[in-house]
Amino acid sequence: MTAETKNRYASIPKRSFRNSIIYHVENNYKLIGSHKVIQMMADDIVELHKEYYPETSTVGSGEVVWQTTSATEKKPSYGKHVEDQKIKTVILPLITPEDIEYRMRSHYQVESKGNNHKKQAERDVAVMARLIKSAFKQGGLLSGAELSVLMNRSLSAIGRYLKMYHETHADILPTKGIILDQGSRPTHKAPIVNLYEQGIPDPDIARLTNHTIESVGLYLRTYKNVKMLMEKGFNLMEMVRVSGKSKSTIIQYRDLVCQYQPELKCMNAKTEDNK
Repeated sequence: MTAETKNRYASIPKRSFRNSIIYHVENNYKLIGSHKVIQMMADDIVELHKEYYPETSTVGSGEVVWQTTSATEKKPSYGKHVEDQKIKTVILPLITPEDIEYRMRSHYQVESKGNNHKKQAERDVAVMARLIKSAFKQGGLLSGAELSVLMNRSLSAIGRYLKMYHETHADILPTKGIILDQGSRPTHKAPIVNLYEQGIPDPDIARLTNHTIESVGLYLRTYKNVKMLMEKGFNLMEMVRVSGKSKSTIIQYRDLVCQYQPELKCMNAKTEDNK
């Protein structure tokens, strides 16, 4: 084989996605004198493309490609945006052969309405746990909102399912909220209440949030008291007087109650804040 013929064949693999990026950046962005840097940028872009668009042969039937928060992320600082967090692409087993077999069997079974609802919830809990564990095994952390979209269930339903799981299992599901210790406010109250509402025992809450059991108990007693007063119809200032807590503290707990107990009709609660 002559050198000319060899060169003709050698040109074929050079028409790659990576080299196209290098050509595009050098010719359209005019970054002169930084060829090595552009090559490194191209390598990073190629890896990102593999991450976001994996080969279809690796995605099985019933699986879904999903971009979520990387498990290497740390607890977010106040004001940090989602787009600033590292992303991890995972392949989630949304539908399994067992799910289909269950549907086939249940089609021929007639059960009471109440029992059907119970089995539906149990099935949803199993699917939810499967998704969370699969994502975590691949280095990702699913949030409640992501589970809501993936499973086509409301956020409140996902909250109930998490609580059901933790009340009946010894392990703790590694959701984004638990691993990153997130809450609606940058205070200790939110993550502690978040774990409590997922059915996690007080000792585990203390361990996960780096608090003593006594301090966890104090936070949760206040949360439960505010919830009870709201159920009885107390307004903001009445709760302040009865509890002996400051107005700002009651507002924080009230907002947490509204987050997890939307049925308490909190729509007009914030109108009291400035009174």
